[in-house]
Amino acid sequence: MTFSGTVDSDFLKLVTIPDRKKIDFINFAANDFLDIRDGLISYIKSVYPLDYQNFSESDLGMMLIELVSYMGAVNSLKTDMIANEHFIRTVKNRRNLRKLLELIGVRLLGPKAAAMGAQITSTKGTSTNPFTDGDVTTLTFPPANRVYSIISEQDAAPVSYTMYRVAADGTLEGLTDELATLTIPVSDAANDTSSLFSNIALVEGALTVQRGIFNTTEGVKTITLTDAPIVDGSVEVFVTDVYNAEATGRYREVPKMFSASGEGDKVFQTVYDESYGATVIFGDGILGISPSENSEFTIIYRVGGGSRGNLSKEAMNVQITGFEGTTSKTLEWTLENTTPGIGGQEAETVEHAKKWAPYTFKRQDRVVTLEDYITFANTFQSNQGTIGKATAVTRDAYSSANIIDVYVLEKANDLQLSRATPQFKKDLLTEIEVKKMLTDHVVIADGVIRTLDLVMTVRIDKELTAKEEDIKAQVAFEILDFFHVDNTDFGKEFISADLARRIFQLPDIRYATIDNIGESIKVDFNEIIQLNNFSINVVEV
Repeated sequence: MTFSGTVDSDFLKLVTIPDRKKIDFINFAANDFLDIRDGLISYIKSVYPLDYQNFSESDLGMMLIELVSYMGAVNSLKTDMIANEHFIRTVKNRRNLRKLLELIGVRLLGPKAAAMGAQITSTKGTSTNPFTDGDVTTLTFPPANRVYSIISEQDAAPVSYTMYRVAADGTLEGLTDELATLTIPVSDAANDTSSLFSNIALVEGALTVQRGIFNTTEGVKTITLTDAPIVDGSVEVFVTDVYNAEATGRYREVPKMFSASGEGDKVFQTVYDESYGATVIFGDGILGISPSENSEFTIIYRVGGGSRGNLSKEAMNVQITGFEGTTSKTLEWTLENTTPGIGGQEAETVEHAKKWAPYTFKRQDRVVTLEDYITFANTFQSNQGTIGKATAVTRDAYSSANIIDVYVLEKANDLQLSRATPQFKKDLLTEIEVKKMLTDHVVIADGVIRTLDLVMTVRIDKELTAKEEDIKAQVAFEILDFFHVDNTDFGKEFISADLARRIFQLPDIRYATIDNIGESIKVDFNEIIQLNNFSINVVEV
């Protein structure tokens, strides 16, 4: 053998990486497809430099590397999604959010019922007194004559309403006793012939009555309600207990059973499922009274709710029958709604719950700080089932810091707020009074709505002319979502660039401008901006 003048040596064969060192070449930060693929290629080049060297995209080995990268990216995404579902701030799935909120004693609110003003007019006309007995003082409607159904303007399916009397202070009578006969004094008549009564209200929801007997000896008794979806806040419970007089009577609903103060509290908790069916839970004899075995119960609730109950003015026009006082003399009337039906809403949105649930948990069933007042008012639900939007401030004048002004508006639908009804404000103040500090004085005031008309121009490519209507629909959806009630707040100014930037993110939009508004619109602390009308102009470029 002769020396050629060169030294041939395969150092790659001589220098091998021990197993304990291979972990140093793994990129644990890789979580998407490209990062995982590049990490695998780098690992193979480092650990198996002679075993595989063909990194061409058409090679079978590269196909296997990319398949592994694909599965790694999918698993990484699912891991992130599962992790996000464990925290209120990042959860997306409604079922998971419900479970997280149950851990802290907060629940998602169910569907809300629409309400509207109405009047009844004698079928004999307004110039004729319909009462045959001159001494009669009341007009009465038994429970069966208080509920009426018409076709919903939204989905063409039947929707039911229950009739109530509006008291002189603007509150509704009978909200806590739908089974009672509705009594209207003849003196309530809006004209001299007692043929027109305008102090009538209609609340959406079909009345359901469920009766039974407690047939279990368990301390914590439960009753599953048969119909759904149940209008949130409409459940009423009555118990007749012949073995324990203290357990007899009307029971009060509490958000959490552990908030009951003692064994003698006649309280119940309503637990809703995903379809807003419900189970009524009673106390265990320590936290809340436990009705005796074989005692009787009556549960009253309304079924329905949602935006399908919102009707236009005069959509309700039905013939109804009343009675002269307590006699059997019947009187025929025409029932007609004189105001639009508003307030009907779907169940609480995930976004609204995620925003207010942490504050609700922090508040712990008492109202002390301004944050507590704001949280309570924004999550409060009236006896009628409506919710609102609110802010709170302390008075900045001498020694009046213990006076809290709560400015409220009632939610009419997802895009509109309205002036809060006397009933809503009364219910809110009543609930605040039992939870506030003794030295606080609370004043409920009306918030101010600033309406906004919007003119927007969007630029699109000429090639997209055929899609113009679809593009306008996409832009309209973004505008409506931007002004959704849950996305607005008191004192929040409107910045036109924020909306324009959101529209610009649509893939078919090249540029968007707001033509009739400057850079921003500022509002006072008790004012809120609400969209009135909008128009969209499309320019091809």
